[in-house]
Amino acid sequence: MSETSARAADDLPDLSDLVQGVDPGLPDADLAVALVQRAGRLAADLRAGGLEAERKTSVSDIVTAADRAAEAFVTRALARARPDDGLVGEEGASRASRSGRTWVVDPVDGTYNFYSGAGYWCSALALRGADGAAVLGAVHQPVSGETWLGGPDLPTTLDGRPVDRVEDRPAAHCGFGTYLHPTAIHRDDLREPWLAMTSRVATVRMLGSSSVDLASVATGRLGVWAQHSVLDWDWYPGHALVLGAGGRTHVLEHRGRRWHLAGSPTAVEELSAALTSS
Repeated sequence: MSETSARAADDLPDLSDLVQGVDPGLPDADLAVALVQRAGRLAADLRAGGLEAERKTSVSDIVTAADRAAEAFVTRALARARPDDGLVGEEGASRASRSGRTWVVDPVDGTYNFYSGAGYWCSALALRGADGAAVLGAVHQPVSGETWLGGPDLPTTLDGRPVDRVEDRPAAHCGFGTYLHPTAIHRDDLREPWLAMTSRVATVRMLGSSSVDLASVATGRLGVWAQHSVLDWDWYPGHALVLGAGGRTHVLEHRGRRWHLAGSPTAVEELSAALTSS
C-alpha cells in the first residue's frame, strides 16, 4: 500500500456498525437505496464535523475524507451482500466481477459543491449487467432528503412514488443541464459543439452534479442534459433513472470527443443533430 493509500485508510472512521446494518438479503433495488441513503448521511455527518480537501486534477476537482469513507462503506457493504459482483468507484475502489454484474459507485457526486457547503450534491450507485447495460440506478440527495430509483425495466420513483413519464418536448422548450470546464472554453472542438446545443434551448443550467442533473431530467425539472467525456460513475446512475422515466439517452463521438445526452426524446434528437453539425 502506498503512503497516500495508507494515510487515506488510516483517516477512515469505524464503518463496522454501518456495514453490518445493511441487510445482505435485500433485493438489488432495495439494497441500492439503502446504500446511497447511508452513504449520503455518512458524508453529510463528516462534512458537519469539518473536512479538508485534496486537489486531484484541478482546483475544482477535489476529494475529501468523506468521499473516501462513503466509498469504503459502499464497497464493504457490497462485498458482504454481493460478493460475486464486481465494483468500480470514483475514488479508486475496484473488484473484478465473477457474476458478470458490476456496481458503479459515486460516493459524493458534486464534491466541489459538497465541500463549499452547497446542497447540490448526492450519493449515487448503479448496477451494470454483463452486457454493460444499466440495470438500475439510485441517487440520494441528503440536503433535500430525496431518493430516486429506476432503470430500463424498473419504472423510476422519487421517494417510492412513481414519477411522471418524461414529457416529449423540443429543445427550445427545455431547460438544459450541462457542464463545460472553464479551461475547455478556449478549445474549438469542445466550445463549438457546446454552443451549438446551448443556442437551441430555453435556458442553461450548470449546477455541478451530473447525477442530480440526470435525476432532475427524470423528474421533469430539467428537459435535457448533455456533457462531454462523462465517466461511468457520473453517467450510469442517472442514465438508468432517465430510461426508467421514459426518456431517451444517447452517446456519440464528434471531433474526437464522446458526448452523452439524456432527456426528452425530441430534444435529445435535436441536440445530437446540432452537435454533430458543428
